[in-house]
Amino acid sequence: MKLLSSKWLIFAITLFVSSFLFIEKTYSQDVFVYGDALPDAPELAPRGEFKVGVRKLDFVNKGQVDVLNSKGGIDPLYDRSIKVEVWYPANLSEGTKEFTVYEEVMGTSNDPKRPLIPFTFAGRALRDAVPMASNGAFPLIIVSHGYVGSRFLMTYLTENLASKGFIVVSIDHTESTFRDANGFQSTLLNRSKDVLFVLNQIADLGKANAKNFLSGLVDVNNTALIGYSMGGYGVLNVAGAGYSEGAVKIFSSISGGSKAIEVRTANNEAYKLSQDLRIKAVVAFAPWGMERGVWDAEGLKGLKTPTFFVAGSQDDISGYDKGIKAIFNGSVNANRYLLTYMNARHNVAPNPPPAESLKAGLPFDEYYRYADPSWNERRINNINQHFVTAFLGIHLKKKDYGKFLELKENSNEKTWMGFKNRSSAGLELLHSEAQK
Repeated sequence: MKLLSSKWLIFAITLFVSSFLFIEKTYSQDVFVYGDALPDAPELAPRGEFKVGVRKLDFVNKGQVDVLNSKGGIDPLYDRSIKVEVWYPANLSEGTKEFTVYEEVMGTSNDPKRPLIPFTFAGRALRDAVPMASNGAFPLIIVSHGYVGSRFLMTYLTENLASKGFIVVSIDHTESTFRDANGFQSTLLNRSKDVLFVLNQIADLGKANAKNFLSGLVDVNNTALIGYSMGGYGVLNVAGAGYSEGAVKIFSSISGGSKAIEVRTANNEAYKLSQDLRIKAVVAFAPWGMERGVWDAEGLKGLKTPTFFVAGSQDDISGYDKGIKAIFNGSVNANRYLLTYMNARHNVAPNPPPAESLKAGLPFDEYYRYADPSWNERRINNINQHFVTAFLGIHLKKKDYGKFLELKENSNEKTWMGFKNRSSAGLELLHSEAQK
């Protein structure tokens, strides 16, 4: 019996050591992790000088409209729980490995044909690391995912920006994530409201007397917003693009007659008062809504914050000519850019497809939630890192990055500044100054 026990002990130790070595290999610097720079990555894509920490925070936004239970135009209230993930410059002792494991799911909670399937993936950040406090306060970036999605949908970008001296806060929008997806009316109403709420929560945690790791670390008066798809819909509204009366009709038709979204419309006085001067720049990936009448000319005139749009020319979710490009053209009071991936569809923002999505028998859409038919997602990730770094570096850090945005419209005519020779093919960059 003792001999048998000894054999099992040796087996258990061997299994533990093998698992540890597997983890070490999987999450070492020698294995590709989302966001790592490919050989043809443009100049500003690689990570910055700072090591990165990551923490989860939980907030509760009390007394919010429970639009999923609105009836006859009467809106009950509820306390809305919101999770966020925070990436930040960190102090890591010599020899400490900069990695974490993110826990995610595929599928959609309200779709029985797409059951939730847990999976994990690696990141280059250390969980609960000591923050870098000696460099003063860092600019804030708030990230809003698509419908459905999660706070981990763009870790290639959130980690990258934190390594360049930003505090990056990515929201899990309640009732809009893979795990808790629910009626679309919640997403329509709560996107912009969640972003503003989180901004104010981070502002409180960043105060000098706050007993929180963000105390003195974050400069909320120097904030940027990043949104993808429905996240783009939300951050544009926060930045001044008020919704139209047509958006109210759409919302009311699917929410039991509720008109709660009126508080985010262009002509609403409460909306006008909600404009936040702390927000200095916006990045909108494939923003949804223009083809559905969410905005009109007057609403788009309210966008005055410098904005960088990113789109695929064949986007069949948000639309291109009558969708994203129409938003770009109509935002006449904003200094704005439009980066277009030619022949790409909607997925110009997320991480690459997880390995689990390649398994036989899974719904095709689990793979196509991330993949693009014309572009390598890792390549898209690197290009996004480059341009977002340039744009936010200019507006939040006063960096001299203008040369990376002063480009010929068609990247095929001449290799763009910051790109390796012959590597900028298939892109277009438009720029329009704010009208005077």
